[in-house]
Amino acid sequence: MEFRFFEIYRNGEYLWLLAKGAGMSASLAIGGGAVGFVMATLLAVCRYAEIPVLKQISASYVEFIRNTPLIVQLFFVAFGLPLLLGYSWPFWAHALLALTLNFSAYFAEILRAGFVSVPGGQMEAGEALGIRPSVIFRKVVFPQAVATMYPSLNSQFIFLFLTTGVIAEIGVTDLTSAGLYIDSRTFRSFEIFMTLTVIYIAMALTFKALLNLFYRNLFKWREIR
Repeated sequence: MEFRFFEIYRNGEYLWLLAKGAGMSASLAIGGGAVGFVMATLLAVCRYAEIPVLKQISASYVEFIRNTPLIVQLFFVAFGLPLLLGYSWPFWAHALLALTLNFSAYFAEILRAGFVSVPGGQMEAGEALGIRPSVIFRKVVFPQAVATMYPSLNSQFIFLFLTTGVIAEIGVTDLTSAGLYIDSRTFRSFEIFMTLTVIYIAMALTFKALLNLFYRNLFKWREIR
């Protein structure tokens, strides 16, 4: 078999498409991860606070999202919701919403486990000192939970980023979509998908390095013995 990778790297249009697709994939993953983390925090707090109605609603949402495929959620958001609610968004916005919902459910379960892992005696000690529960949670419980579960959040983000290739199914010009376009023009499937594999690995390792750097700067107090 003769490999012809030069058909990709010698073509400026193809390189631009791959760069543009990688940028779109990274942007949607970062945006979905950031907004999803905020939503996950609210969901996890609802379950941790033991408020009956909110706990059941948040638990049902998490279970629903975690037990349905991302591509089903993507199609529902991109094609179902516009029909039900009568709005029109660009496909990248639909993809961002679907990723945000997906990220939030997985992050919420990780954060909830982190909240539960913090010894209850710390809340009791704070209340004995006359500190409001909301302040104790914000200053004591939440930082410890995030620091403890950070490796899991990191790994989950990387895993979910690697599944974002399905957004090509609704016409978003992400990295996978760019690869499929080039493949349809060159018919060099092996070379194209090997190239995509290398790019995805490089992006995942870059995300991992940046998240680890963020951890070391944000949770310096964890290194204090």
